[in-house]
Amino acid sequence: MPTERPGLVLAESGERSRPRPRRRRGRLAMLVVVALVAGGGWFASQFLYESIRTPQCTITAAGMTESFDPEQTGNAALITALSMKRDLPPRAATIALTTAYQESKIRNITYGDRDSLGLFQQRPSQGWGTEKQILDPVYSTNAFYDALVKVKDYETRDITEIAQKVQRSGFPEAYRDHEGQGRVLASALTGHSPAGLTCRLGEASAHAKPSAVARSLAEEMGVTQVQPADGVLTVAAPDARTAWAVAHWAVARAAQFGATAVSVGERTWDRGSGDDGWSDGAPSTTVTITLK
Repeated sequence: MPTERPGLVLAESGERSRPRPRRRRGRLAMLVVVALVAGGGWFASQFLYESIRTPQCTITAAGMTESFDPEQTGNAALITALSMKRDLPPRAATIALTTAYQESKIRNITYGDRDSLGLFQQRPSQGWGTEKQILDPVYSTNAFYDALVKVKDYETRDITEIAQKVQRSGFPEAYRDHEGQGRVLASALTGHSPAGLTCRLGEASAHAKPSAVARSLAEEMGVTQVQPADGVLTVAAPDARTAWAVAHWAVARAAQFGATAVSVGERTWDRGSGDDGWSDGAPSTTVTITLK
């Protein structure tokens, strides 16, 4: 409804109109502002809560800390495990992880430049394999390592030179930008940084069978000294470093397998502990993965 503006003469009366009281309108405006602020505060609090609760994995090694989502960390665990199965040095895992981060952000994507696919953006037209093969993370990672070990002195040469010889990228200098992420991931996932990887995850919607986890552990890391039981998988590692590699692999893949706890001796990662990380206690070479 149109309002009367003070100071104007009404044609009907020929008299100057009186200004309408502003108190009611002022109160109404204040209520609107309060409602907006309250609503904004609610949305802000919800956003903050969701950002705090978003699933995330944190990795600390060599004085550096990096964060990744569970998908990235799970793929990184597979890439690293395969380097251990092949008895390659940690440097090989660093190179592979750095390359995968640059190429796909360590995601097994179904698209890319021209016909590039997968974790390493390998191209069927360049002889890396069929589309189906390249989209198999185990196949594509082994294909990368097959090419890497043919590069002379790959353990000591600059990572850009090495990755470029394997990948033949149009942007070779970009690999160096992500070497830090590759080193942190490789250090934790090869077991060189005990208790260096922890994940904050929501409640598991399903749990894999211990036998299925045992098969994946054997296929990816080559670890076969396992005892599947009712909802629990026990791994007898040959040494402390391998024990932490297995444990970090299990935490990194917890979102996929539905693991609720992983222990190395008395040290335990608990899915329900949020950001608390690993408990205190004496480690050992026995790893227990709980799937119930």
